[in-house]
Amino acid sequence: MSETVSSAGKAPGRVDAGAPDANRWKALVFIAIAQLMVVLDATIVNIALPSAQQDLGISDGNRQWVVTAYALAFGGLLLFGGRIADLWGRKRAFVVGLGGFALASALGGAATNEAMMFGARALQGAFGALLAPAALSLLAVMFTDGKERAKAFGIYGAIAGGGGAVGLILGGFLTEYLDWRWTFFVNIPFAVVAAAGAYFVIREPAGGRNRSPLDIPGVILSTLGLVALVYGFTRAESEGWSDTLTISMFVASAVLLAAFVAVEARVKAPLLPLRVITERNRGGVYLSLGLAIIAMFGLFLFLTYYLQVVKGYSPVKTGFAFLPMIAGMITGSTQIGTRLMTRVAPRLLMGPGFLVAALGMLLLTQLEIGTSYAAVLLPGMLLLGLGMGTAFMPAMSLATLGVEPRDSGVASAMVNTSQQVGGAIGTALLNTIAASATTAYVADHIGGASGRAQQQLVQLQGQVQGYTSAIWFAVGILVAAAAIALTLINAGRPGGTTVAGSSDAAVENEAAVPVAMH
Repeated sequence: MSETVSSAGKAPGRVDAGAPDANRWKALVFIAIAQLMVVLDATIVNIALPSAQQDLGISDGNRQWVVTAYALAFGGLLLFGGRIADLWGRKRAFVVGLGGFALASALGGAATNEAMMFGARALQGAFGALLAPAALSLLAVMFTDGKERAKAFGIYGAIAGGGGAVGLILGGFLTEYLDWRWTFFVNIPFAVVAAAGAYFVIREPAGGRNRSPLDIPGVILSTLGLVALVYGFTRAESEGWSDTLTISMFVASAVLLAAFVAVEARVKAPLLPLRVITERNRGGVYLSLGLAIIAMFGLFLFLTYYLQVVKGYSPVKTGFAFLPMIAGMITGSTQIGTRLMTRVAPRLLMGPGFLVAALGMLLLTQLEIGTSYAAVLLPGMLLLGLGMGTAFMPAMSLATLGVEPRDSGVASAMVNTSQQVGGAIGTALLNTIAASATTAYVADHIGGASGRAQQQLVQLQGQVQGYTSAIWFAVGILVAAAAIALTLINAGRPGGTTVAGSSDAAVENEAAVPVAMH
């Protein structure tokens, strides 16, 4: 039977679903606010980009850096940020990350030129890389009771999955009714509330901090390797896959990451202990989650363009059009995932979840210029949200389950890394497929178009053809994610009390945290 000892040194008491520690649930509120802020920021700026570009005089060739600077810093520094959380303590890393993110957001909102904007975005990414792993690892060490963990990760999974779509709605409102600068300033109250709440409420379990010296060669190799990988994909999107620098980035990334693995296998205190990723279940989660994100990010991009360019929706109307996906994610994560997580094995939620999402994607391959929102888009997005929400929740929990407390920060960072790299790959890969299909369609049909109106119609039909071609690929990617989840992940059903890993060692590792003692 599971017992807890609070960090304040209270006497042991029985823990069950009916007697949760109030502090943990208060802490979850502030962790959720912080996670929402980070996820919002990935999409909220996209809608404001045209207005910001015009105000700051950013050239078309440089505008991608508003998005790329953030992605490079975030993706490149995540492993470093996760290990810093293990060294400093998760609460401290969380609060510092929030403070830095707020300052960087203020700088972005006050930007007067493109250099200031790019610098602010890179700083946001850097502090996000400290904040995101600390948030997830705090959940991992604070919620060890099976039923409580299911509820906590249900809420976290819904935010991680649906926050991007919320960003589209909020970005639309702020850009249309206030000013693009508010897409940055809006982060400040989020960060202040979350940091203040975390400082006063979070009681991080004692012990489990990693006192080992920092692996400097590992930091340098992983950061440069991930930056080269993310930049390679973002450059491929704008310059093409045959571009010399694009190919050079991929080669450099492969060499640097191979060297990183070789170094990690030999050093005494590695940045990323290979035991974290070679464990079968965690490896399966990182891989399947990364693939699912590839499909998701591409879809956000295509649906935004389809609704605004082809259907003529305003930014606000476009944001609201994504509401069924958000509703589906929240329902899948907090109702289906949370209720079933302690009753069935994680793969039986993840595999079917990804397949339901693939079914939603399959509906969206039927898009045409005059497609009815209610008949195709609404059910497609609802199924996509339901499937992703159901799959995300157990994935987030399993990725940090049975990890030694001293590795929880870096294990959490790997979840975020698979999401960041997956997002960069998805945007570049699916956008390239869409652009090629559009070009081919227009080339084949433009000759038969007489007059400007018909030529414009062919251009629009070409765009829709490009989107549906790419969405077909996304369907295949989601089916692959489901196959990996069903075959590679073999963890059994979590117990209803103390969460245990898939081995005795994992149980002992969980027991090393004073919050869960047998």
